[in-house]
Amino acid sequence: MFKNPPPEVIREILRTVKTIAVVGFSPKPNRPSYNVSRALQDFGYRIIPVRPLIAEGLGEKAYARLTDLPEVPDLVDVFRAPDAVDEIVDACIAIGAKRLWLQETVVNEAAARRAQAAGIVVVMDRCIFKDYRALLA
Repeated sequence: MFKNPPPEVIREILRTVKTIAVVGFSPKPNRPSYNVSRALQDFGYRIIPVRPLIAEGLGEKAYARLTDLPEVPDLVDVFRAPDAVDEIVDACIAIGAKRLWLQETVVNEAAARRAQAAGIVVVMDRCIFKDYRALLA
């Protein structure tokens, strides 16, 4: 059974990461992925939007897929349906990502366990914005 890391590990993740690739980023200001990304940017993180068919988001160049990124982000944050997570885990493994965050309601235990088995620290079904506010603010 999947278990999230304890709060002290989540706190350390939030303290040490600098770049966050946001898979499922929306350029629409009324969408949660936009608002959370904007808040994370305001907290000092560099946001890398990952979404096909957009050129940029929040002033940063956007990429269609994780495998298109020119660098490995410190954290991959996912705003996609649970059935899309298997492919995202494959991409995380392919690029050598070390941390994967699946936002609230994004639950795919098999994919999360597979990511963990590949050495990726996984946080699942939690909001990174809420955890930042609770653990660091």
